[in-house]
Amino acid sequence: MRIRAAVLHQMGALPPYAQSQPLKIEELELDAPGEGEVLVKIKAAGLCHSDLSVIEGTRPRPTPMALGHEAAGIVAGLGAGVKEFAIGDHVVLVFVPSCGHCIPCAEGRPALCEPAVVTNTAGTLASGARRLSKNGTPIHHHLGVSGFADHAVVSRHSLVKVDKSLPFDEAALFGCAVITGVGAVLNTSRVKAGARVAVIGLGGVGLNSLLGAQVAGARQIVAIDLREDKLALAKQLGATHTFNASDPDVVNLVKAATNGGVDYAFEMAGSIPALELAWKITRRGGETVTAGLPHPQKTMSFAPVQLVGEERTLKGSYLGSCVPVRDIPIYIDLYRAGKLPVDRLMSDRIKLDDINAAFDKLASGATVRQVVMFD
Repeated sequence: MRIRAAVLHQMGALPPYAQSQPLKIEELELDAPGEGEVLVKIKAAGLCHSDLSVIEGTRPRPTPMALGHEAAGIVAGLGAGVKEFAIGDHVVLVFVPSCGHCIPCAEGRPALCEPAVVTNTAGTLASGARRLSKNGTPIHHHLGVSGFADHAVVSRHSLVKVDKSLPFDEAALFGCAVITGVGAVLNTSRVKAGARVAVIGLGGVGLNSLLGAQVAGARQIVAIDLREDKLALAKQLGATHTFNASDPDVVNLVKAATNGGVDYAFEMAGSIPALELAWKITRRGGETVTAGLPHPQKTMSFAPVQLVGEERTLKGSYLGSCVPVRDIPIYIDLYRAGKLPVDRLMSDRIKLDDINAAFDKLASGATVRQVVMFD
């Protein structure tokens, strides 16, 4: 079948993207789903910093590639052997198609699936196949999803069925922003009730971490960002303290407000200065967690003696250490109970043709979550 998709042919285009147009809206050929694969009619797809990192070239991927990894839609076709889904099911797409058999999957850590690392890096589906092409030239898949398109063929392991009453624009956020941000708090760190928590970087993932800290019962939630509008939103969403990261005294201010530092600091900005700030405001015995993805050549330094003398922990979180088939339904139930108001993070609903200008807004930090709607 023929579809419309946003295709990146070369990384490293210079902003403004509304002018350089790194994403081309093109007509592609989409093959029928193979064994263990599903055809999904995409209804909504969120714009994430991970997509922007590919455009910038800080998260290198093979090109040409149809981008997009945070999406929701309707099952429109089934490949051989797929029995857990039916045509008409509503689904959230997940960007790690866990195999269920490798050691991380067997340990209950599907976000670290070893075969998925290989296929996601190669730009294929979990089967190793590519179902996208243009005039006979293969087009790579983005993280097994390629959600900036009106249809996608994905592995059945890239899907989680959800209730049909959940709006698609909201459902899409659960595939990345929600499970990454909330999961970092509830799964990676298992934040305890009464803890002091800080979140550095208030994009879609960071604000979900803030919401997750409330679910966990944190008594203090410190929100840190460079933008005053995002600090104001964080305050509305439950932050007890807000600080601008540009303040040269921000470390001392946080420590004064939290009686020496926070128990858990979550870096969600994807920058080394943000991670260094998170490390500095973590108290003795505390945990610093990062889910940001800075350029792979960027490094940071700290005194290793702190790890021992202060019993400090520095750890990463990928996909919120989630088991998507377990956690997405739980987080949706929390949302419906009013405990995870992820709908308040929705900035704009846009058309596919406006996607380059939307990435300008994302790059400037002037938005939380924009969603491409396919109607």
